[in-house]
Amino acid sequence: MKVERTVLGVKPPGESCSDPRCPFHGTLSVRGRVLEGTVISDRRAKTVTVEIPRVHRVRKYERFEKRTSKLHAHNPPCINARVGDRVRIAECRRLSKTKSFVVIQREKGA
Repeated sequence: MKVERTVLGVKPPGESCSDPRCPFHGTLSVRGRVLEGTVISDRRAKTVTVEIPRVHRVRKYERFEKRTSKLHAHNPPCINARVGDRVRIAECRRLSKTKSFVVIQREKGA
């Protein structure tokens, strides 16, 4: 029987999986930054692209401007985030050339 862990105060999803890179059912540990964003692509296998909005201050004009960042995150089968979902991602060890985050929580639709 596999042991389910809570990750950063997030309860494990209802489904279970056998993915070794799952922070709940596998051995992947998370640490560092936790970000929230919207999934804009889920075409790659077990990977989603998450858009993170932020506000940047322009000191010269004393104004603020909107900026976005796109990050790739591992999408475990037990979470299975899709395009349009609001997700919370957590930093982990480098999983590939572009992936160093993993999806830890999904909220349906944006």
